[in-house]
Amino acid sequence: MVGDAHPTAMIGYSPAEKEKLTPMPRLKVLVMLFLLSPAVQASAPTSLERFFNDVHTYTAHFQQVVLDEGLNILQESSGTLSIERPGKFRWDYDTPYQQQIVGDGKKVWIYDVELQQVTVRRMTAALSSTPALLLAGKAGLKRHFAVTDLGHQGNLDWVKMVPKIRDGGFEDIRIGFEKGVIRSLELVDGFGQTTRITLSDASENKKIDAKRFSFVPPKGVDVITE
Repeated sequence: MVGDAHPTAMIGYSPAEKEKLTPMPRLKVLVMLFLLSPAVQASAPTSLERFFNDVHTYTAHFQQVVLDEGLNILQESSGTLSIERPGKFRWDYDTPYQQQIVGDGKKVWIYDVELQQVTVRRMTAALSSTPALLLAGKAGLKRHFAVTDLGHQGNLDWVKMVPKIRDGGFEDIRIGFEKGVIRSLELVDGFGQTTRITLSDASENKKIDAKRFSFVPPKGVDVITE
């Protein structure tokens, strides 16, 4: 058969027939291998820049664990979060007790359902003191953080962020990405405690009802302004 012809036996074939019998050019082979290979993954710093520059709204479920210096579990919680840049966010803790943290762009409202108490802070006073504010922040990462690429560890690509100005918030922040999507945060405070947050069911740049970022204290609760 023609398809089985040996290269040395091509004498006497027409140019068109020789073209059919000639092995695929190396360039075409390389192109096909590239198309068939897994997509090249962006580095963690590139994924970080994309998250803060291109993601304007974000929702996800979260699992949160607080660890002491010896990595012993102090607290576990879970819930849902919503973010709209700049500065608007809502974290609803469902377990082990209900709590709502709402940032409306000017103030941060922390509502403890069990205690029937609301604490109110100015957004600037609470800046970077919670994971919610960190994620809801705007661009300008290099101005506020020293960013280091930690490479691939486990199933994630990690980046480390160290605040250039220590304002009593977190001392060391590590964010893990899977295929460019944020999956995990590890935040170490000044007391050596680590807050580890795992994100799932994430959605980016979808419209969020403005009411999610508006908070009115329920009647009868104590309101404390800091």
